[in-house]
Amino acid sequence: MAIRIRRRELLAALGGAAAWPLIARAQQPAVPVIGFLGSTSADGARTNLAAFQEGLKLAGYVENQNLKIEYRWAENRYERLPELASDLVAKGVSVIAVPPPIAAALAAKAATRTTPIVFLTAADPVVAGLIDSLNRPNGNITGVALFDGTLGPKNLELIHELIPTADIVGVFFNPDNPSGNVFLADAKRSAQILHQQLVPIPVRREADIDAAFEKLSQSQAKVLLVWPDAFLFSHRERLVARAAIDKIAVVSDLREFPVAGALSSYGGNSQEISRQFGVYVGKILKGAKPADMPVWQPTKFELVINLKTAKALGLEIPPQLLARADEVIE
Repeated sequence: MAIRIRRRELLAALGGAAAWPLIARAQQPAVPVIGFLGSTSADGARTNLAAFQEGLKLAGYVENQNLKIEYRWAENRYERLPELASDLVAKGVSVIAVPPPIAAALAAKAATRTTPIVFLTAADPVVAGLIDSLNRPNGNITGVALFDGTLGPKNLELIHELIPTADIVGVFFNPDNPSGNVFLADAKRSAQILHQQLVPIPVRREADIDAAFEKLSQSQAKVLLVWPDAFLFSHRERLVARAAIDKIAVVSDLREFPVAGALSSYGGNSQEISRQFGVYVGKILKGAKPADMPVWQPTKFELVINLKTAKALGLEIPPQLLARADEVIE
């Protein structure tokens, strides 16, 4: 016996079946989008960006798989940060990730009070007015803080141990970075105790580097403390190479400097810190609220000494200092 199916019923059945894939697609969760507000360039941030992505992976997110990242690079022009931050907010990103300097985090804060912001900063975020407190940041902001203002004095003490006769110390800093003045104030107080004379030299852009070294040479300083501003960090290899020509010992608080040929560093592990930065962003993507997330701070600081550089400078590193080193580059 033939089964008769009305045309209207057939079309309805086919239409319903065709709609299933559309419904299934509509029910799939949207891929989250991170806005990444970088002050330097993609090339300058390459090393720490890779560690940041490792942190995201630890949190369960992989770029171009279950995550998209909208990058914005100021190319060392800090005046562009407010415009770039506003652009990311307009894009409707899920969270804004802001590496150093703190100027970028302040620009992001000014752009939105609702989009979650995760910062990585070397400055004190409370003193800078970024958050209310380290334990309960409040609002839409949290992150990772290195407190390098305290590490400047520590590295001056290290200079005193490495080169006791170094009574003049040049300091490269970026005056466009709001935390630069705090760093200098802390360093000057420590220098007075150690009977060191500091020679602060502003370096804003590449064109300033050669003139900065000329001023350093005129000061007769044989040691250079480089404050780890994002711009200066991105040009560490050029700074170290130029200092080597003049037989100037370079000290900073980031391991990447002695790896590039500086004499030493004392500070947090920048790779671990950048990974934690990524982990924190991942937690926000999973639903954590910035106001409930205490600012993460490193608890371990590493001393790195480049023995090859010390020999090239004719320096004899005290055995007790070598014994304290977490890493000796030979």
